[in-house]
Amino acid sequence: MKKHDRFIRFFEILPGALVWGTIIAGVTLSFVRPLWVVYFVIIFDLYWLFRVAYFIPFLLTSWWRFRRDTKIDWQSQVERIDGYDRIHHLIFLPTYKENVDVIRGTLDSLLASAYPESRMMIVLAGEERDAKLFRENVRILKKEYGSRFMKLFVTEHPMNLPDEIPGKGSNLHFSGREIVREIDRLGLLYDNIVVSSFDVDTIVHPQYFSRLTQLYLTTPEPTRSSYQPIALYNNNLWDSPAAVRVAMFGTTFWLMSELSRPENAMTFSSHSMSLRMLVDVGYWQKDIVSEDSRIFLQGFIHYHGQYRITPMYLPVSMDSITGETYWGSLSSLYKQLRRWAWGVENFPFMVKAFAEDSKMPRRLKIRFLFKQIEGMYTWATAPLLILILGRLPFWVASDSFREFVIFQNTPFTLQWLMRFALVGVFVSATLALTLLPARPSHVPLRNAFVVGFLQWALLPFTFVIFGAIPAIDAQTRLMLGKYLGFNVSAKRVSAPEGKKI
Repeated sequence: MKKHDRFIRFFEILPGALVWGTIIAGVTLSFVRPLWVVYFVIIFDLYWLFRVAYFIPFLLTSWWRFRRDTKIDWQSQVERIDGYDRIHHLIFLPTYKENVDVIRGTLDSLLASAYPESRMMIVLAGEERDAKLFRENVRILKKEYGSRFMKLFVTEHPMNLPDEIPGKGSNLHFSGREIVREIDRLGLLYDNIVVSSFDVDTIVHPQYFSRLTQLYLTTPEPTRSSYQPIALYNNNLWDSPAAVRVAMFGTTFWLMSELSRPENAMTFSSHSMSLRMLVDVGYWQKDIVSEDSRIFLQGFIHYHGQYRITPMYLPVSMDSITGETYWGSLSSLYKQLRRWAWGVENFPFMVKAFAEDSKMPRRLKIRFLFKQIEGMYTWATAPLLILILGRLPFWVASDSFREFVIFQNTPFTLQWLMRFALVGVFVSATLALTLLPARPSHVPLRNAFVVGFLQWALLPFTFVIFGAIPAIDAQTRLMLGKYLGFNVSAKRVSAPEGKKI
């Protein structure tokens, strides 16, 4: 193995090694040195309590800004800004085995925007692997929408191109290069085009593009920023299993807290950026799974740290995970969360790129690397340490250890620490009520109580099964060199009232 490859492999192994080292040490020391585990668990639980206390103000700040910004007529504001007429929007909709009604719902939401569709260019980015269905969808959609936008482009990503992982990133890489040729033929300037990379089931808020344009025209150096909205999973929320709803709300609240401290944030799921940045970095990478966060890192590295997130406190709504059966939905949820946890692949990429960049400030490198490794480590270990490993010493310790005062008092201490930490659960449950879409007519009224309150009783279950385990799975795969491919989440056409945001 070459020295370069050994360097990369070390940092691929490191996250998983830290997690498995913690698990193995926690189990082993619970039998032979239980007091060591008790001390560690007390320190970790205190850290987690401080983390929750730190999380809540940022979450509440984002929620307040969300409530404020969704009530503003951004279109009337942006029309008064100099340069408004020169901005165009290029919207990528990668699709693979999608029902035409899913794509139709997204296009309808774009047409319902306050921003004029005459300055929107849509890219239907399909796959040759799905050529029959995709071409039929294109035939239908061109007939219905072909003249309603400024442009409706179509690309078809060929199979088996070299050095690619089949998936969203490679599709976007191909379609991006194809579409820039069309942009050049139109004579449009890259700096005046804002690109949105959306999941194909994304339903945008009516003021999304108005606010995005307003931010782009008022943000210093707008081409050096990505624009991150709040991701909701409301399209079919009422029809999703309770565990799925809790996991999806957890994702939304995590993102909301990140937006209140954007100096540490990266892009996630559907978001926007300038075409100038995309061209400068060579488009999306075609050999990775986590293209949504990686494209931010490509800009961050290319501009030597002079790239940032600009928060958008407006929502985009997507489908919650679904399956043919209840258990199929849970299986799909696990695979989705494992794919998100596969963002750990960014860590060795960051280490290598930062090591080679002498222009990027060291403090930025340290801050981003620490946030990445700390986030992945706590994602995988916190549920186990709080709910399982933290209790193990008290189950297996010998009688001689049970005589220590700290051993006798620690269970009560941990209980009180966790009770304080439950404040985060109550805050999340309360805020979730304000984010629920209107109850569809086919959902009984009695289900509203389950969706509103009772589902949060599943949090300990989802915390472990759909929190720690998929993260451990992803980090173990990277550690062993068993790299993850792209898994397409199942989409289901929602009832019309379920799509409103």
